[in-house]
Amino acid sequence: MSTSNKQVPIRGLFIDGKEVPASQPDLLDVLNPATGEMLAQISHATDADVDKAVKSSAKAFASSEWSAMSNRTRAKLINKLADVFEANLEEIYTLETANNGRSLNETRAQVSRLPDFFRYNAGLAIARRDSVIPVDGNYLNYTLRTPIGVVGNSTPFNHPLMIMVKSLAPTLASGCTTVVKPSEYTPLTTLRLAQLFVDAGLPPGVFNVITGLGPSTGKALAEHPGLAKWVLTGGTEAGRITGALAGSNFAHQTLELGGKTPVLVFDDFNVDQAVNYAAFGAFIGAGQTCICGSRQIVQANIYDEFVEKLAAKAKSIRIGNPIDPTVQLGPVVSARQQQRVLKYIDIGLNEDKARLVAGGKVPADASLKDGFFVEPTVFADVTRNMRIFQEEVFGPFVSVTKFTTEEEGLELANDSPFGLAGAIRTNDVTRAHRVAAKLKCGIVWVNDHHRLDPASPWGGIKDSGIGRECGTESFDQHFETKSVMIRLDDAPFDWYKDTATQPRLN
Repeated sequence: MSTSNKQVPIRGLFIDGKEVPASQPDLLDVLNPATGEMLAQISHATDADVDKAVKSSAKAFASSEWSAMSNRTRAKLINKLADVFEANLEEIYTLETANNGRSLNETRAQVSRLPDFFRYNAGLAIARRDSVIPVDGNYLNYTLRTPIGVVGNSTPFNHPLMIMVKSLAPTLASGCTTVVKPSEYTPLTTLRLAQLFVDAGLPPGVFNVITGLGPSTGKALAEHPGLAKWVLTGGTEAGRITGALAGSNFAHQTLELGGKTPVLVFDDFNVDQAVNYAAFGAFIGAGQTCICGSRQIVQANIYDEFVEKLAAKAKSIRIGNPIDPTVQLGPVVSARQQQRVLKYIDIGLNEDKARLVAGGKVPADASLKDGFFVEPTVFADVTRNMRIFQEEVFGPFVSVTKFTTEEEGLELANDSPFGLAGAIRTNDVTRAHRVAAKLKCGIVWVNDHHRLDPASPWGGIKDSGIGRECGTESFDQHFETKSVMIRLDDAPFDWYKDTATQPRLN
């Protein structure tokens, strides 16, 4: 790693177990979103660099060091990686917070859980079984599962390590290899983790990292014929584009895309608790989550109280530099993202004519002027035809909509092209199960939000993507299944002599 004249680190690509320069001199700036300060410059990988990384992972996949490793030996290595990750958490907390602007307390809460993804998948590697299938006739039929190969993974800026780890853990535990392209905004912790893992004994080439822009570097990775699987977490349009590219090579795919999470708040639930969950669901991570609780759909007879208290809660949230442990809300990731949120505030005010009850501006604090901050924003009296009800904002922005009956609430909740997550606030157990079954999405929380576990499947429907991360579902998606059929007797066989007496599916 070298430095520029300003002593800003210049980071290369991570290929074959070491950091190497890209084949072109173009560099991209990585900024601290809280201060606008340049943290580093990263390489902009070309098509040739992407090809080199994929071929490196393909070579590692075929090597005896990795492919011939027993399940138990691999599981021990994956558990060792979890230990190394855990031993370096303090460094990673600081680097992640500086790079993506999420408050230090939020980063600690989230990133501290990530070693568990490796331990869970290490357990699956040991516990996996292939099946023996009863079939007609004197035959033994069993299946063999083999790792699919190289996994390309494009990760976003909002949860750089968590989203990468959700894919990386099953990829490594299954015996696959990977090339990861982190967001150009937040690549630093991914590069650091790759180095830590190689130093801990992960064979070179198993985990490669390329950096660059989505339309160039990301495109080259998605369409590379050497990929067996393509994983993307990002916007719906990016999923359509890269999914088509990967699909042309018949690569397996997991796409976790946009969301517009509805939260149904029923009148039997404590309003203060509902408000606390609403603030958490909408403003954690500065609202930059695909599962942001951005549509609060509230029953009519508690609606006014809910709006008043949510507005007060939003105004009470402490905004500032996220490295300060007393800060509760950091910046959005970039000037571009800040302008996007401000654009939707303007839409809410001037096009949709909704009622702004909190936020709606850049903070007035002069100490924050160089960062990309937006006040936590709440719009009330939002109806289903408004753009701020239908479109994903990806910032600290929430709308509140009134409903009367359960049927009306469900209709509003399901009125969306997205289907990633939904949430319910109720103390009625039968209603909770009934409504959960009718919400059109892949994840439902009852009286909670943003809850994730390595064992619980994660993913959406409709414009929110395909496939599942986490759980046995994700681990199993890293294998090809081969059916082996063995005839167990030596009776003579002559199809053309005995055709009439041989019932057969062939």
